[in-house]
Amino acid sequence: MTVLVFLDPAHADGRVADASQPQLMISDLGATRGDGIFESLLAVGGAPRKEQAHLVRLAASAEALGLAVPEAEVWSRAIRTGLREFAAVEPDREKAVVKLIATRGVEGAERPTAWVQVAPVPESGRRQREEGLKVLFLERGYDSTVAQRAPWLLMGAKTLSYAVNMAAIRHAKAEGADDVIFTSSDGKVLEGPTSTVLLAHDRDGVKTLLTPQLESGILAGTSQGALFAAAKEQGWELGYGPLEPHHLLEADAVWLISSIRLLAPVVSLDGQEIRSSAALTAELTELVDRFV
Repeated sequence: MTVLVFLDPAHADGRVADASQPQLMISDLGATRGDGIFESLLAVGGAPRKEQAHLVRLAASAEALGLAVPEAEVWSRAIRTGLREFAAVEPDREKAVVKLIATRGVEGAERPTAWVQVAPVPESGRRQREEGLKVLFLERGYDSTVAQRAPWLLMGAKTLSYAVNMAAIRHAKAEGADDVIFTSSDGKVLEGPTSTVLLAHDRDGVKTLLTPQLESGILAGTSQGALFAAAKEQGWELGYGPLEPHHLLEADAVWLISSIRLLAPVVSLDGQEIRSSAALTAELTELVDRFV
């Protein structure tokens, strides 16, 4: 069951719509050009996780696109409407995926289309957290400095233009893998199509958590940021790249983290088994469950 709530000036808490019926105009620029932005967050027990972090990132993406979207409090009211409707039709589901979507709207109308979508959490995420991920390195096709040279490429914005990301995942599955880590043309580790890369070292009692540097044009991960803050409180050392593929092969553990799947260990890279740590995964998973 999917719940749909449009952000509508005539409805302060959002306008509930029938998700089983057509709702989007065929000339909406989100459909015809992928001209829009989105966020995906997890709700547990009817409460959205990291809501403000996602709303801040949504606003940053909107600014990068020059897109006028509703204010944060309007999104918050629509999120709560969606979660109430979802609880009414799916009372036994503790968790839900909440998507916030905004397009540039119908061509010529000069008004965005914005909605909240609430749906069940895919079962595949639980399985991948338990079994781990087989991952391929795939080149993204640009170097790690392009974001600084070419802001019009919208690196670091969460746009609706995900065709390349989905094609990468399909390619990985066709090759017998589960997911992808993108690399730049100059050999730097970037991110997953829908996730942030993490790696850890546990040496001489010092635990270090690393992630690629944001300046390489990757999306700032809300889950990675929340986990870093929690890990620092627990005495972990933190670091931001630059990382290259060999750093992942040499690490004591590697994960992909995202708001919906959460923390999933990587068990192989390009067909090569890599080190993993059940103890480190359990420790970080506990922090994820509490803070992410």
